[in-house]
Formats: sequence, structure tokens, C-alpha cells
Amino acid sequence: MGESVRDMLFVVVLFAANVIQAITGFAGTVLAMPFSMLLLGTDTAKVVLNITTLLVCLWLGVQHRAHIRWRILGEMVGLMAIGMVAGVALYAALPLAPLQKAYGVFIIVIALKNLIWPAHAEPPHWLLIIIVLLAGVIHGMFISGGALLVIYAAVRLKDKNEFRATMACVWVALNSVLTVQQGVAGVITPHALALTAVSIPPLIVAIIIGNKLQKRVSQQAFLKLTYVLLVISGASIVL
Repeated sequence: MGESVRDMLFVVVLFAANVIQAITGFAGTVLAMPFSMLLLGTDTAKVVLNITTLLVCLWLGVQHRAHIRWRILGEMVGLMAIGMVAGVALYAALPLAPLQKAYGVFIIVIALKNLIWPAHAEPPHWLLIIIVLLAGVIHGMFISGGALLVIYAAVRLKDKNEFRATMACVWVALNSVLTVQQGVAGVITPHALALTAVSIPPLIVAIIIGNKLQKRVSQQAFLKLTYVLLVISGASIVL
């Protein structure tokens, strides 16, 4: 398969994943990453998906800024940052493969539990803080702490519009840091930048479609979709 064909297939995958991203404010990267790695290779896929997710979430955050819960956003980004420092330190000291698989299984179990037996009482605040700190640790180790963060956000952000707008801003902050890291590491290649530029028109269409679909989704259906996407996220980590 030629490079141009692989690039076109990637744009199709990116479009479909970002329709979901525009509806929920998360999961676009998780859904696109397995196919993107096969089509582009790991380094290029991570660079393009990181930059495109940053652009999509920046759009969503600005467009829906009236729904951002700034205090909760500050809590999430601040606690995630603290956890990420610990995660980077632990990266070289712990056996990563079994920990990553255990994390994926944990996410699947929590998501299925909330799908089948939804909780009616909110967990204590101290437990929610621990969840976000752990999300930061996992993100520092595997760059995949978002699934655990979504568990926290689903509890704190009851309104689907607040959930989407606030989560989008979290990814803007985290992906900006990751973009700087990728630039310093020298993995942002001309091909990755060209593919990012080509992807922008389909991304705009994906956002427009996602925005329209989001208005049609009820709060209950939105929450169920969130946990289904978490199951997929956990499975992608395990596999």
C-alpha cells in the first residue's frame, strides 16, 4: 500500500474519530490511535493525533467557553500535573507492561459497573482527588491517563455541555505540553506537519457534524456513550 493511500485512509479514520470527539469532548485519540499506528507508524501517528486533537479541542473550548467549569478545570489540570511529575519519575522504576494492562482492566470494570449498575450517590471528594492524581501518574507513565480522568469528570460534570467544554480544555493543556515535548524530541517531521495540514478541512466538517449530533443526544444517552467509550479505551490499553 502506497504512502498516499495510507494517508487518505488515515484522514478517514481521523474524521470518524473526531465526530465522536466533538460530541463528547474526549475519546478521539483513543479510537483513532490503533488504526493510525498501523497506517502511519507509532511516532507519526502520535504527533499528528496530538496536534489535531489539540486543534479540535481548542475550537470546542473557545466555541463553548460559556459552559466551561473553570474551578473544576483548574482542579483537574493542577492535580493531573502533580500526578504526572510522579508518573515520569516512576516510569523508569516500575515494570510497565503488567501495570498498563492492570490499568486497562480497571477502566473496563469501572465503566461496565457504571453502565450496568449506575451509582446514585457521589463518591467522597477525597476519593475523587485520588482518582485525578492517579490519572496524572498514569498519564506521566503511559500518556493514557485520560480514561481515569473521565471517571472523575463524569461525576463532577453532570451537564453534557459542561462535560464536553471542560474536558476539551483539559486536552488543550495536556496536549500543548506533549507538543513541546515532541518538538524537543525531534519527532515532528515535515510529513507529520503536511498530514496535519491536509487533515484540517475534514476536521472542520467533523466538528460541525459532531456539534449537531451532540444537540440531539439526551443527557442519559450521553452518559451511556461516555462509559461505552471508556470500555473501548480500556480495551485499547489492554490489547
